[in-house]
Amino acid sequence: MLRLKGYHTVAIGKWHLGMLYDGVKNSGKVPVGARISHGPIDRGGFHEFYGFHHARQMNLWIENDKVTQNLKPEEMLPMLTTQAVKYLQSRKGNKQPFFLYVPWNSPHSPVVPTKKWQGKSKLNAHADFVMQTDDSFGQVIQALKETGHFENTLVICTADNGTSGPTSKMSDLIKKGHYPSANLRGSKADIWDGGHRVPFIASWPKVIESGRKTDALVCLTDLMATAADLTGAKLPEDAAEDSLSFANVLRDEGKPMRENVVHHSIEGQFAIREGRWKLICCPGSGGWGKPGTKTALKQANQKKLPFIQLYDMEQDVGEKKNLAIKSSEKATVLRALLDQQIEMGRSTPGPKQKNDAKIVVDKWKK
Repeated sequence: MLRLKGYHTVAIGKWHLGMLYDGVKNSGKVPVGARISHGPIDRGGFHEFYGFHHARQMNLWIENDKVTQNLKPEEMLPMLTTQAVKYLQSRKGNKQPFFLYVPWNSPHSPVVPTKKWQGKSKLNAHADFVMQTDDSFGQVIQALKETGHFENTLVICTADNGTSGPTSKMSDLIKKGHYPSANLRGSKADIWDGGHRVPFIASWPKVIESGRKTDALVCLTDLMATAADLTGAKLPEDAAEDSLSFANVLRDEGKPMRENVVHHSIEGQFAIREGRWKLICCPGSGGWGKPGTKTALKQANQKKLPFIQLYDMEQDVGEKKNLAIKSSEKATVLRALLDQQIEMGRSTPGPKQKNDAKIVVDKWKK
């Protein structure tokens, strides 16, 4: 879409959307020189790509559609940083707009901070890796400033999920007084907000007043509609069915478009948030947190827990007080809203769409 609007586009980092290596049967043994398909160039529409496929292949460095060298996993983050800075330097004096997408490998596992960063946090290796990631992001911002693009560039810094408990050794961090999920319940993979609510920082000096905060509800799916809105592109009715523009939030103009958002856990459990209320359609974490589904179901069958969860996120952001029984009417309304979106195959206005897979909300009933 952005290419059609005249943008030069580059992805530098992780792809993880089903990349294939032509002529290679064992993806664990990919030779230098192997060609790739289903990647950012032929499927993503990017002009350029530098990076890797997923966390278990961080030993491979890919340029466009070819594996060009082997790396040690700890070399990946510095390589991505150098490449991103190099790209921005190449845009100096170029008036063509560009889209730079940098999905870092860090702080996902393998947790491999370089020697320079080991021990910096005085917490553990994961925290060191987070600090190194912050520094890498800072280098990209500095390159934007040095090339004269910073003032007129929209920069968004965010994450795809909350902290991974096992990878971060979260229990050890908490013992040291550091809470990766802050005041939120759960972590990556769970249905609670510790797995879903993430930092979202936007910089655009010519548009966004520095230091401004907003309570607007935003989902990462909204990036597509926002990009279309900002560039004047028109999306087809059967595209970006779960995307709503937050351009007016960036400009601080008018009411936010998004009123609700659907959550999904690693087990496939559902939740829906609208305004201050969040309905979780299962009794437990839906993921790696405790109580897990089996334990929560046992407690629910013994009438120690309700089978669903309802939280007032304004009064109880930590999701500690389940109001499912006390406010059953609100739970019924939210469930009807979720069912309606599933039936329509979309959460935005428009013609009915077909879901990509069969949707089962009450998986715990099996």
